[in-house]
Amino acid sequence: MSSKLHPDGKLNPSDVTSNDSGNSTLQEIVEQQKLTRRDFLVVSAGATATVTALSVLSTAAIGEVLNGTGVSRSLDPLGTIGFTSVSANTIPMTDGVTVPTGYSARILVSWGDSLTSESHWDTASAMDETTQLHCYGAHTDGMHYFPFPGPFGNKRGLLVTNSEYCDPPLVNNIVPAANYATAAITLDMVRAQQAAHGINIVTIDKEHHQWRVNRQSRLNRRITGNTLCKISGPAAGHELMKTAADPHGTRVLGTLNNCAHGYTPWGTYLTCEENWNGYFSNETGEMAGEPDPERTLRIIQSQLRYGVVKGGFGYRWHEVDERFRADLHPNEPNRFGWVVEIDPWDPKSTPIKRTAMGRMKHESAQVVIDHKDHVAFYMGDDERNEYIYKFVCDKKFNRKDRSGNRNMLDRGTLYVAKFNADGSGQWLPLIWGKNGLTRKNGFADQAEVLIKTRQAADRLGATMMDRPEWGAVHPITGDIYMTLTNNSRRGNTPVSGNNIDGTSSAGSANPPVDAANPRPDNDFGQIIRWREDKRRVTATTFKWDIFAQCGDKANAKSLGSSYDSAGHDGYVGSINGDDYGAPDGLWFDKEGRLWIQTDQAGDASGDWVNIGGNVMMCADSFTGETRRFLASPPNSEVTGVITTPDGKTMFVGIQHPGEDWKIGFTDNSTWPDNGYNGPTTFTGSSASKPRSSVIVITKDDGGVIGS
Repeated sequence: MSSKLHPDGKLNPSDVTSNDSGNSTLQEIVEQQKLTRRDFLVVSAGATATVTALSVLSTAAIGEVLNGTGVSRSLDPLGTIGFTSVSANTIPMTDGVTVPTGYSARILVSWGDSLTSESHWDTASAMDETTQLHCYGAHTDGMHYFPFPGPFGNKRGLLVTNSEYCDPPLVNNIVPAANYATAAITLDMVRAQQAAHGINIVTIDKEHHQWRVNRQSRLNRRITGNTLCKISGPAAGHELMKTAADPHGTRVLGTLNNCAHGYTPWGTYLTCEENWNGYFSNETGEMAGEPDPERTLRIIQSQLRYGVVKGGFGYRWHEVDERFRADLHPNEPNRFGWVVEIDPWDPKSTPIKRTAMGRMKHESAQVVIDHKDHVAFYMGDDERNEYIYKFVCDKKFNRKDRSGNRNMLDRGTLYVAKFNADGSGQWLPLIWGKNGLTRKNGFADQAEVLIKTRQAADRLGATMMDRPEWGAVHPITGDIYMTLTNNSRRGNTPVSGNNIDGTSSAGSANPPVDAANPRPDNDFGQIIRWREDKRRVTATTFKWDIFAQCGDKANAKSLGSSYDSAGHDGYVGSINGDDYGAPDGLWFDKEGRLWIQTDQAGDASGDWVNIGGNVMMCADSFTGETRRFLASPPNSEVTGVITTPDGKTMFVGIQHPGEDWKIGFTDNSTWPDNGYNGPTTFTGSSASKPRSSVIVITKDDGGVIGS
């Protein structure tokens, strides 16, 4: 988002630009080279019956196979859309969630709601660590619904969600917001913030036609910024993972900035560490206790490649919690930026950071199993000019023995994508000793390749993308879709690329437009998709095209004078239907409808006066028709979506309503406690703080959402 705590990729004039590269500008961009939908989506005549017949299974289908909760019925024709669009939330904005006529949206759980029999948080007070540890976390994000086995899975399950980050003044009760920068900060204040981060495991059930949190369930759990986690895979125990507090390099406190997520076919949850760098600060520009100036330079360059700088994002944790001083503990940042696996069914289990999947600003990890039972996860590194990856497990999925699939994520091959102008692409393996990933070039072993995933991808010449975020897999075709949210540096001058030696600062390059990223100053973003060769996840080649180039058809906009005009379309886009921009969250329901969530400022101003606040769209992936399903409160983000197996209940996250307030907490929003979407746990006379929440959406006639 647009706040300092959640960077959105806007151009910062003070950004350090890396050295000019030899990248050439493509004069014939995507309109000339891309595949047509007819060419790309060749669907076999047999792919029309039920999801359970697919050779390529999406997350939802796998869950149904394992839990026995799927509903076998004919699909609507390839995921058609059966609702009328809601209006855009433009100025004056509605302070609530709007859904189509015939649907209802109600609050399920909000930040500070107790997950146990203890009291809910009093929002008029500062949050404290003890209270937060038994209450739902801040700024909800990615989520997955794990149905209970058997016939009750559509009415009872575990909703597992991320709490990505927090707003420190909201947590610590400081007004106006600017006062936080100079307030006397204490360890207790920081501990409350760290407890607001992490993962929420919440038992929910449906009683008397209403969904509720089951506060008596022993499965309810919070995992936070101080929960003990295990480090596994090739980087476990490596010298670059060892610290004074953990001399073995195998255990770390906490998981942070948990953005999007994933799910494994063996029933575990994957949470992805994204903007973790913002909690660290290199205060001196040096490395304490390091006598070798060349080694000091390499460490600093590695920190800069991941955006670890003085002051971080302004959380100030480093002032009272020394492990976030990157100059005093240079290996501590290496212990973040991973995919973390959690067993939601075992409240005593230890989260595991799976280092074989690479270290980056992980956004999501979308699983695909092909017809030969090979397993792959598709991932985006969410920053301007970063890359798209896939991880292919060495072992095949064993459908008969769930426990036998444990630790599959510790062994496999990590690949990075290269998108060619002719609609073809290659997966480049990040394997030590090959393609320049050698000791001479700064990679002592495979563990160092993974710890320095970005530098390894730089060396291989992967395609720099416009902030790759969520991935989703079409349940009928098996094609992979991924959102590219925006990139204010695309097409800017002077032209530069990520340095091949890995010494670029994060997000600093000015790459030219190319076929996969065809628009300069890409404020509105696009959705890209690809199909693996022979539909095998082990393939090293693929075909790709752009599904949608987002924009505002009603108001063409000019391009800044510093940008090369190649590819500029006035930001009108190519959307067939309701306009939207900054696509972020992405998910397919089992009938093939594509649900798209957006992440822009959310205040309906500037470039967004026509599009309004953030939304959730629904698209027919075969025709491209797109309709606006949900409009969100002011200054909020729509993020996280999943349904029950029968598709009749949808859960959606609304993050940071009222963000970017200045004087008072409720300057921009009083949602959800204003009652617009039903009752909350708040008992006061007027809302004191806006709160991130999960809403429940149902169809009034009891039907399938979207149909």
